[in-house]
Amino acid sequence: MTKYREILRLKSLGFSERNIATSCGVSRNTVAKVTKRADELQLRWPLDFAMTDNVLDNLMFPKDKSASNKRMPDYDYIRKELLRNGVNKKLLWVEYCEECRMSGDEPLMYSQFCYYIQKDEEKRRATMHIPRNPGEQIEVDWAGDPAHIIDPDTGEITDAWIFVGVLTYSQYAYVEAFINERTDNWIKAHNHMFQFFGGVTPMLVSDNCTTAINHRKSDWYTPALNTTYHEMAEHYNVAILPARVRRPKDKPNVEGSVGKISTWITAALRNEQFFSLAELNAAIREKLDAYNARKFQKKECSRLSLFLGEEMPLLAPLPATPFELCEWKQATVQFNYHIAVDKMYYSVPFQYIKEKVDVRITETTIEIFINHSRIASHRHLYGRPGQYSTVTEHMPADHQKYLEWNGDRFRRWADLIGINTSKVVDAILTSGRVEQQSYRSCMGLLKLAEKYSPAKLEAVCEKALTFSSKPSYKSIKNLLVSMKDNPKPLMTDGSSTENTKPCGITRGARYYGGRKS
Repeated sequence: MTKYREILRLKSLGFSERNIATSCGVSRNTVAKVTKRADELQLRWPLDFAMTDNVLDNLMFPKDKSASNKRMPDYDYIRKELLRNGVNKKLLWVEYCEECRMSGDEPLMYSQFCYYIQKDEEKRRATMHIPRNPGEQIEVDWAGDPAHIIDPDTGEITDAWIFVGVLTYSQYAYVEAFINERTDNWIKAHNHMFQFFGGVTPMLVSDNCTTAINHRKSDWYTPALNTTYHEMAEHYNVAILPARVRRPKDKPNVEGSVGKISTWITAALRNEQFFSLAELNAAIREKLDAYNARKFQKKECSRLSLFLGEEMPLLAPLPATPFELCEWKQATVQFNYHIAVDKMYYSVPFQYIKEKVDVRITETTIEIFINHSRIASHRHLYGRPGQYSTVTEHMPADHQKYLEWNGDRFRRWADLIGINTSKVVDAILTSGRVEQQSYRSCMGLLKLAEKYSPAKLEAVCEKALTFSSKPSYKSIKNLLVSMKDNPKPLMTDGSSTENTKPCGITRGARYYGGRKS
């Protein structure tokens, strides 16, 4: 505002208009206009203390009230319309003038229309300083401009994306470059950042990126974290507060640090060439240490000294082990009660066949969940595709029995019955080209023992071994059937030991074609 009191005071002291204009920072025309108007109103120095510059302004140069008689624009409507594609102030002014013409009101000129809209916007740009407590919050984000890595063989240039984490109280920063912005690098960056700080804060403000937020399940009011990011937060016992979309003031510290880091780290390395990510991060760490140790422009301390002195002692301790990166996928349980993960197959209880399950994948384990309840866990398989990891308890009962079919099991069972049964089983197992061909015959012997008795089976096996060194299942079964029909002991030729009757019809050799003697 024009310094009316000072102009009149200096004029009363006899200063020239040029000197008054220089002293008050106004033009000579303004000085002449003010002194002329004061003479017209007979205003003389000294003035009463109540005659402030505002009072003198309204008294000497009253505002034109013509604009107040004109129809003012609807600021709320204009602010919403300007957010739409293709809508600008010129179009809104033309529509405003048409409305005024229809209602008989006098419209503002275009310049006045824009002036009042700008004044309304300025009122809405009020900012608030939020005091931060030490050890309270970390802000994280990806920097906008990438660094570059050169392939030493082909000369191909690859972008390297910069992760930035900042403690909001001390502004102590962590910076690291990654080859992409995927979830695995996002989680790895957090692990490295917490290790660099030596602790964690209760709150972490993250960018609203896809590696942090599941946008399909989120809305403006209830952002949903990605499952892996949520697990990381639980591991470090930190609450994640995602920033709103296109609201950089939600994380002002990291946004400000991104600009400074772009200058003091990324731009400072612009003339250097890096042939690997490790080389780039080594150079970044050197610049980062210098950046954190540099004193603030308006403070007598550095980020490092403020962090070590006031913030580091208040950080929560780290867990015993860093968070193990995991990946979540969905899979459907197939009819063979297995799911496929990276061309490997892992069993699930057969009751969940054709169910959709959630799979948590880490470097060492595969965990399978349904409705947030774990139903199976396997060691992560690597190497040749098509390998199976099967837990016996996941199989149906009949499938489990099939797994029990093996030569050693049948031999152990035969030893419990007797030595002759053991010889018969061993003979049957070695009778085929491969052992598996004889498993059904051995199962048949098991059934015969259940049907008749182990003692009868042992006796029949002893008898069968006198006929052949390698009796078959069928011969054993026939002998048991004949023993059931004729309970008398059997002779070697299969006939009964009971004496035959002395009488009967006897045919001589002639009947069978023999010659007479």
